Amino acid sequence: MQVLHDAPLAPLTTFRLGGPAGRLVTATTDDEVIAAVREADEHGTPLLVIGGGSNLVIGDKGFDGTALRIATRGFTLTGTSLEVAAGEVWTDVVARTVEAGLAGVECLAGIPGSAGATPIQNVGAYGQEVSATLTEVVAYDRREGRTVTLSNAECAFAYRHSRFKQDPDRHVVLRVRFELEDAGGLSAPLKYPETARALGVSAGERVPAALARETVLKLRAGKGMVLDPEDHDTWSAGSFFTNPILGAAQFDAFLARVAARLGPDVAPPAFPAGDGTVKTSAAWLIDRAGFTKGYGTGPARISTKHALALTNRGGATTEDLLALAREVVAGVHAAFGITLVNEPVTVGVSL
Repeated sequence: MQVLHDAPLAPLTTFRLGGPAGRLVTATTDDEVIAAVREADEHGTPLLVIGGGSNLVIGDKGFDGTALRIATRGFTLTGTSLEVAAGEVWTDVVARTVEAGLAGVECLAGIPGSAGATPIQNVGAYGQEVSATLTEVVAYDRREGRTVTLSNAECAFAYRHSRFKQDPDRHVVLRVRFELEDAGGLSAPLKYPETARALGVSAGERVPAALARETVLKLRAGKGMVLDPEDHDTWSAGSFFTNPILGAAQFDAFLARVAARLGPDVAPPAFPAGDGTVKTSAAWLIDRAGFTKGYGTGPARISTKHALALTNRGGATTEDLLALAREVVAGVHAAFGITLVNEPVTVGVSL
């Protein structure tokens, strides 16, 4: 276990933003993770858990407490059952499952961050979510002071949500278990129209899992959603806002605002989200509210490749980023009556 004091946190995040931590602990085993959490809890020290840092917005003043960087390793594949340590790099996990000829997470390729973060956010992209294949999460329960195993149902997954996100101070994820599919090297049925079109097939068809992964990586790279230290469009947290889910009355009001602003023939993206709700596109809202790709003049700007990503062009501060985020939120609300919600976790700051 490595312990550093007054340690920079910005290099541990994909935004490359944020001040230092009073104390930074790097844990490489589950026992070290638990020991660090227990020590913080026993002393009443604020605790910040960091995996890949791809979903964090840390304030410029930093974090006055213990930052725990989880760097555990472990990848165990037994048939179609997979267990990975929380500190494993998620993109590597996806690559290894595809190499093994298994389906279920191939369209989640290229998502930055650690495996332990995937259930917290119920990470999803291109028609797949981890909740579809995740079976159990092994976590340290800070309230009960013991290690627990939570089933898929107990994780209470929803769109970009889970019990871990609902109650962020209770559990620290140690291991994640999945049940994948042996489809003879083929992918799961493709659900996302853009992926199917790129592959020249219809939605619902299967393709070689390796080809599905490669295609998703190309699509993500074209939007600046694959980490590249030389590309400032990837100095981001990926999608900064979640796609709004609207009730029937909200959606009708939204349609009226669209017609008034853009004309009666303009139809916004709309997808059934269950229980009579409709999901629309945050990227579409941002773009149609006037915040196009590359918007901004300062060191924090909208990505030149995707309207949903806010980026650090180099030399930005967290306050620069938040000022841009607040401008976008206010503009979208003024245009369409919808309040966007940030997807990344904020530390010491808020929108």
